[in-house]
Amino acid sequence: MKQYNIAIEGVEGGVFTQGDSDTVLRAALRAGIGFPYECNSGGCGSCKCEVVSGEVENLWPEAPAITERDRRKGRLLACQCRARTDLRIRMRPQAEAKPMIPPKRMRARLAEVREITHDIREFRFRTAEPATFLPGQYAMLAIPGVSSPRAYSMSNLARAAEGGEWHLQIRRVPHGKATEVLFHHLHPGDEVELDGPYGMAYLRQDVSRDIVCVAGGSGLAPMVSIARGASQAGMLRQRHLHFFYGARTPRDVCGESFLRELPEFGDRIHFHPVVSLPADEAALWSGETGFVHELVRRTLSDRMAEFEFYFAGPPPMTNALHEMLMVGYRVPFAQIHFDRFF
Repeated sequence: MKQYNIAIEGVEGGVFTQGDSDTVLRAALRAGIGFPYECNSGGCGSCKCEVVSGEVENLWPEAPAITERDRRKGRLLACQCRARTDLRIRMRPQAEAKPMIPPKRMRARLAEVREITHDIREFRFRTAEPATFLPGQYAMLAIPGVSSPRAYSMSNLARAAEGGEWHLQIRRVPHGKATEVLFHHLHPGDEVELDGPYGMAYLRQDVSRDIVCVAGGSGLAPMVSIARGASQAGMLRQRHLHFFYGARTPRDVCGESFLRELPEFGDRIHFHPVVSLPADEAALWSGETGFVHELVRRTLSDRMAEFEFYFAGPPPMTNALHEMLMVGYRVPFAQIHFDRFF
């Protein structure tokens, strides 16, 4: 396998190598470089950089995070380009982006599949190496027949005693290439490549504020992991955790069964489900209705700035929540944690 040397212009110690099958971003993170990123898949634009010298392969020239202005200035997404010669690039490393656990590639065997809702399943993978990740992080899964890896969050906790367990909760996407393979063609015993961990929206254990987790769709997985992590770390002995789940219809509501497994449920863990389209199944639902960010506002009101927020879900949900917190209630940026996906 060829190796290319990549130097970050003007940064002392900013030199790393990239192999043929890596991207510039993943190679930097494996080397412990604090390269800013979020989605790792071309949608958010956090990993933009400029190539000063050398040649790259652009894996997705039409990536939505790249604008015409970026193209004119020669900016690329580090998550969507590979070095094809030695490179010199221009970007600004950030200390907070330095990976707590450098990501690794490994073979993962599908051990079990569990139904969560009519369109969400939990795929449990096992690796020969220990699973090392923080609550709230995700992995990149290379799925047979799919051109690029997909990002899926872990719902479990990394316990070395259990071996390498990676529980990924995945929502079936209509006509989605990746979920078509996962839901219909991947079977227990089959192997895939798993690359991780990634993600900046992991549980901060050194914070004393009460916790708010907000999930929609398969954003359930990282929020369940954060709730489990907070419980295991003893963070809920003196704090409360509010868990909001936004569903389209009553049959989409999920999450409570996982929280009930935790000893603090009902005392310090509070589950708040909400349904946005209850009409067809109104007889089955007597709970809250509307959008999940509206329920957060009704429940927490003017106390917003007192909490540490974690959230994951569809872009309209995360965008509305982010705007509400920062603009409507001036919650400090440092108290808001989410990875943008598109």
